[in-house]
Amino acid sequence: QGQLVESGGGLVQAGGSLRLSCAHRRRDLVRYAMGWFRQTPGKDREFVAGINWSGGEASYLDSVKGRFTISRDSDKRMVYLQMDNLKPEDTAVYYCASGSSNTFGRMAPPDRTDFESWGQGTQVTVSS
Repeated sequence: QGQLVESGGGLVQAGGSLRLSCAHRRRDLVRYAMGWFRQTPGKDREFVAGINWSGGEASYLDSVKGRFTISRDSDKRMVYLQMDNLKPEDTAVYYCASGSSNTFGRMAPPDRTDFESWGQGTQVTVSS
């Protein structure tokens, strides 16, 4: 099984909520940024949210700001994406991602270029 394992996807009506979870097996990833991406058929993978190693700084795609919240629990080696007020355009496969070496111990929030490994993904479908 992979280093990053996502769960929590599903089918929800517009306006509803889902919480995605990502379990990471590598102990050292607690010192790296973590993030979430999403992808729909025929489109490039899109950065959704990222969080620094301490959990104190986060960054978001403009279209999800105020609706999505990324968090992490390093003791449990878990990363979460709370998604509220979901819209049909949020429908995608969501991927957990781990940060590259330049995010080790870095306080600044990560951006889309700071990730190097992804999980298998979990499907989120929002009906109108």
